[in-house]
Amino acid sequence: MEALDALLNRVSVPRLVEPAPNAAQREALFQAASRAPDHGLLRPWRFLTIEGAARDKLGELLAEAVRAKGDATPAALEKAQAMPLRAPLLIVVIARLQDHFKVPKWEQKIAAGCAAHGILLAAYAQGIGAVWRTGELSYAPSVAKGLGLVAGEEVIGFLYVGTPLNDPREAPVLATEGFVSAWG
Repeated sequence: MEALDALLNRVSVPRLVEPAPNAAQREALFQAASRAPDHGLLRPWRFLTIEGAARDKLGELLAEAVRAKGDATPAALEKAQAMPLRAPLLIVVIARLQDHFKVPKWEQKIAAGCAAHGILLAAYAQGIGAVWRTGELSYAPSVAKGLGLVAGEEVIGFLYVGTPLNDPREAPVLATEGFVSAWG
């Protein structure tokens, strides 16, 4: 697939089924992530892969975070428990924010986001379905702790990855005049 085609036509694919990407496809995903802009060569990102029975364990962790809020309904707990089961593979995107004399932490977080976007583009280019999901549970301290994050790390999203259940929708063509202007 042409790079420009992937850039212009990638869309989120929320309905995902088995199989998950194979080892070669995954390697391409993570190699694409490594091409993100990285001022200072800090590699301010890391990824956790979650699949198989580990998805159930993540569901328990998410349900516990809902329970800790104190107003958990049975429906909310069930929803949290089922979230990781919506795809055969989840990739947790973690920003590794470091003190650096030249590269502020906000820039490092953007770089981690670019790495995640690289994974999404590489997935689309390989015919793999993927969607970036967040929400309040993504940022819950108990979820970060349960995933083994350390000081300076934070979850910036969960990439749900798998085989598209349906053909991906067509990407809308947006008029760039609404967000591009000349200065001076």
